[in-house]
Amino acid sequence: MLLETLRPRFSSCQACFFTSAIMTLPLELNVDANITERRIESCLTTRLPRAGETILGHKFFIGFGGKGANQCVQSARLGAKTSLICKVGNDSFGNDYVENLKKNGISTAFVGQTADAATGTASIIVNSEGQNVIVIVPGANLLLNFEDLKRASDVICKAKVVVCQLEITPAVSLEALKMARASGVKTLFNPAPALPDLDPQFYTHSDIFCCNETEAEILTGIPVGNLEDAEKVGHMLLERGCKLVIVTLGAEGCMMISVEEPIPKHVPAGKVRAVDTTGAGDSFVGALAFYLAYYPKLPMEEMIRKSNCVASVSVQASGTQSSYPFRKDLAQDLF
Repeated sequence: MLLETLRPRFSSCQACFFTSAIMTLPLELNVDANITERRIESCLTTRLPRAGETILGHKFFIGFGGKGANQCVQSARLGAKTSLICKVGNDSFGNDYVENLKKNGISTAFVGQTADAATGTASIIVNSEGQNVIVIVPGANLLLNFEDLKRASDVICKAKVVVCQLEITPAVSLEALKMARASGVKTLFNPAPALPDLDPQFYTHSDIFCCNETEAEILTGIPVGNLEDAEKVGHMLLERGCKLVIVTLGAEGCMMISVEEPIPKHVPAGKVRAVDTTGAGDSFVGALAFYLAYYPKLPMEEMIRKSNCVASVSVQASGTQSSYPFRKDLAQDLF
């Protein structure tokens, strides 16, 4: 999508809870399971501060975030029955997060609470261009373990789609992908935050491998500044064992390439006025998971186009989950 920035007079600072999770869309249950929860604190400012500098902000708010939880919320708001597999602290932030998930219609049967760590948090500063910097403290997210996956195995193995990220221990995400693939469940992997030494098994156990420009560069060493660079990344990831690669390009839309269709395709995005791009990538992934589960016969290019449309709505409002659209807010031709 082409993002035309809406320049507010001041930028903002956000604070959020977060959960990183595994999201599943089960066959019988039509559930989306994801892993990640986080409290997010956000600040709006005119510009990002330099090292050692104190600047005035315009707005501060606290919300909910985390890649897995964000993706799960977006899928649920489009109408998916979703489930989140994650761990939060046994604290007020964790309690609030569980209630937030329930309010969004997400199954919390496998949302664990622990006294051994606090709920994960993130501090976000957003400037007047809609750009942001983020610091994450994972907390309880890193305590999600293999035993938690075993307890949730029925949901994972009966899903339509399982979505994983890297905000929990990578080995746990990889095991979830393996469990899903062994049961014939479609897997969607978002390698964020990216690791330069990512276990090669992630490539081979992901039906769809979806990364942004920054993640693509960390994974391949190729700076992505244009569509041609994204195509080079796509070819390299196919060589590593990926079946279908999507590189999201912000305002320029997406590049997709697959083993079955090795000629790269550019899926452009519509032009919108962006206020805050925080969480737009998660909105895209959550929407894509929804279309994979509920409209599996759609061409992948069309799924990506529709997901771009959903994400483009989210950037037109401040906040992360609070900016995610509900099905009723979207054009009917998206469904």
